[in-house]
Amino acid sequence: MSTKPGFDKRKLWSWAAIAAVFVGAAILLRIEGRLWICSCGNFQLWSGNICSSDNSQHFLDPYSFTHVLHGFLFFWLVALLVKFFLKRLRPAWQLVVAIAVEALWEVFENTNFIINRYRSETAALGYNGDTVVNSFGDILCCLIGFMIARRLGLRRSIIVFLVVEVILILWIRDSLLLEIVMLISSIDAIKAWQMCR
Repeated sequence: MSTKPGFDKRKLWSWAAIAAVFVGAAILLRIEGRLWICSCGNFQLWSGNICSSDNSQHFLDPYSFTHVLHGFLFFWLVALLVKFFLKRLRPAWQLVVAIAVEALWEVFENTNFIINRYRSETAALGYNGDTVVNSFGDILCCLIGFMIARRLGLRRSIIVFLVVEVILILWIRDSLLLEIVMLISSIDAIKAWQMCR
């Protein structure tokens, strides 16, 4: 039995694993009580107002770019793991590992513990968690970020990461690094600066 040129069964299995990660994330998010789509009843591809109740409720929003940056971070971390510990982990499975970690973050991010932390320590006062659709968008953005970082390589991906951070700070007064800082130890001056007006 012949296979088509370029057909790689191992890649097929890795994409099946990624699909399984999405299904598993959806099940866990629904168990946590996350809605499929916005409680407003409509589905939007993009919701651009971070000061709106639509934020984190539709497929993509400005915070989707922080999830692209998750992909960059996971690419760097997986590259280190491969270099020192998992030398035989193929590139397709490196992506599976990154997507699985992102999906786990999405599930953890939507626990009451993290939702309450966002509300109390950041400017996201009305945050109620993501919808399943928004979490899917976030996981997909991470996948895209991972693939972009892989294509760019370490040096160029660091430059792009920093440029996106600066753009997000200027655009929405938030970024991946600011989110991490504020979740770990809230800084009142940053919180006041980020507040919607």
